[in-house]
Amino acid sequence: MEPRPIKHAKTFEEQLLILQARGIIVDNPQEALAALQKVNYYRLVAYGLTLKDESKEDAYLEGTTFSKLISMYEFDKKLRQILLGALESIEIAFRAHISYHHSHEYGALGYLESANFSNPAYHEKFMSNLDRFIKDSKTELFVAHHHTKYSGVFPVWVAIEVLSFSTLSMLFKNLKNKDKQYISKHYYNVHFKYTQSWLHTLTTIRNICAHHGRLYGKKLSIQPQLFDDIREKVSTDDIFTAIIVLSKLLSSNERLNLSTSLKALIDEYDEYIDITHLGFPKDWDNHL
Repeated sequence: MEPRPIKHAKTFEEQLLILQARGIIVDNPQEALAALQKVNYYRLVAYGLTLKDESKEDAYLEGTTFSKLISMYEFDKKLRQILLGALESIEIAFRAHISYHHSHEYGALGYLESANFSNPAYHEKFMSNLDRFIKDSKTELFVAHHHTKYSGVFPVWVAIEVLSFSTLSMLFKNLKNKDKQYISKHYYNVHFKYTQSWLHTLTTIRNICAHHGRLYGKKLSIQPQLFDDIREKVSTDDIFTAIIVLSKLLSSNERLNLSTSLKALIDEYDEYIDITHLGFPKDWDNHL
């Protein structure tokens, strides 16, 4: 069976007419066309998935405006920026936690030995990823310095700086249980099963944010482990649940900044968004 031929791309004017035919109110066509020239039509209409009229085929709820669609997109963009800032703090903190503890337990180069980790196969994959990251970072001054002065021998506190968040999460997961427990208890006063799970969930959020993906109306593909009292109040597959576990890994000042930034953003776009599509309960700030 031959594949269906791909149709010609719609012009911006045609895209706007399609939205209007489906019930989108366009108050200022020129502004709408300018917006479509900057934001891909198929990226934009994804935000309208929560605005569809289920009683009609491929139509939007009555009263839905193009301004609302754009505002939802802008809200989501700003939300990603807020979360990326908080995620950066967590990523940097875990680089410090792991490298400091592991170097004191096993030496500066102890990370090269699979015996110092839980799973040899995971360690082999980690080393392969690390080699790739080092090659990709060869122009970084600190990498070039260790190549020149130390023949490419990287102590753990240097090597860990080239890792992606997902590889950092994998590295933490593969630490010996006693090492994960020490880091988790010492810095966060929780069992390592929580920090391990939270990091895994946050890597997916970080990837969405870093690649300009959509958070609004999305469900978590990797759900975090939660304390019993939290699990009773939220759904484990909501974006807000990831924000809760993110807040658990922040300092008190960072947590306050996160809560303040989220409140200001939600207040700014209150007319256009419904925070329940992100899993936010009415008393959401009490959970952070």
